[in-house]
Amino acid sequence: MTGMLTSEELERYARHIVLREVGGPGQAALKAARVLVIGAGGLGAPALMYLAAAGIGTLGVVDDDEVSLSNLQRQVIHATPDVGRPKVDSAADKILALNPHVTLRTHAVRLNAANVREIFGGYDVIVDGSDNFSTRYLVSDACYLAKKTLVAGALGVFDASLTTIRAHEANAEGVLNPTYRCLFPEAPPPGTVPSCEEAGVLGALAGVLGSMMALEAIREIVGFGESLVGRLVMIDARAMRFETLRYARDPSNPLNGDAPTIIDLSAHQ
Repeated sequence: MTGMLTSEELERYARHIVLREVGGPGQAALKAARVLVIGAGGLGAPALMYLAAAGIGTLGVVDDDEVSLSNLQRQVIHATPDVGRPKVDSAADKILALNPHVTLRTHAVRLNAANVREIFGGYDVIVDGSDNFSTRYLVSDACYLAKKTLVAGALGVFDASLTTIRAHEANAEGVLNPTYRCLFPEAPPPGTVPSCEEAGVLGALAGVLGSMMALEAIREIVGFGESLVGRLVMIDARAMRFETLRYARDPSNPLNGDAPTIIDLSAHQ
């Protein structure tokens, strides 16, 4: 399998290749993988950098925003001269400077029900670094309908969480895996959860979670360790404490439950 890698790539990824859990076959799998990162912000910035550094063959980024000065406290893929530029363009420059072997695709659009299926079609793994509930539910529903693996991270003020969702697949017992809606049945009412602009966000915590999202995507692609499917990692930055809880499929969930009511994305129009 290392034959798929050039001599320059073998040197670039040498520290991966000597890992027994990755090796040449794992690095070749990373090169063959197609990963989409939603958002080039606090979570997407470190996730994109580490996925690019790891040698993901095709890396996509979707974001319709421009770089602002207040982004730079945490969105480390952008720099001061990038203020005012589209985030996908700024991110593209850094990614290709870091690793020219990556095929980069930029989507300078806001993800919605009309474009999500077409955009997702070009990728195997979706890494959701979005910062609002409407996008998270859209992404999770679309991943289920399109049979895509979803790595979902969420950032609070001093807390963060991470899980992986493969709700279109069954576990070893033949039971379908849980959905995002099994974990969070419905979004909180508008206005009850303050935005990061209102509540603030700790820059380094975004870096921790974004890096963990990249790590989880790499684990899913290479296939080592225990998956985060059905497990939620929670980070408490005040106490520097990590906890993991297990969650299961809710038979009454509207997506892959016993009587599903979500069969398309019309509810997100």
